[in-house]
Amino acid sequence: MNFQQLKIIREAARCEFNLTEVANTLFTSQSGVSRHIRDLEDELGVEIFIRRGKRLLGMTEPGKALLTIAERILDEAGKVRRLADVFTNETSGVLTIATTHT
Repeated sequence: MNFQQLKIIREAARCEFNLTEVANTLFTSQSGVSRHIRDLEDELGVEIFIRRGKRLLGMTEPGKALLTIAERILDEAGKVRRLADVFTNETSGVLTIATTHT
């Protein structure tokens, strides 16, 4: 399991299960998105999406639970990145400006 797979699950729900739109949003190919989904389902041993043929129609119960956790993980990862930026960005800091009324 990796962050890209979790992003794909999140975006699939946001894009109403349109994998072409997911691929465009994440700047990847539709076939790559499909492969990541299959790989994650194989790794976890559960189906994440309800399908009709090759079309995704919705999320299974395990998929909904996974989506909730994936959103939390991705949110926390974003917080870690922002925290690191605070400590590595030398141009950030506090600037205090005082003026007088004349």
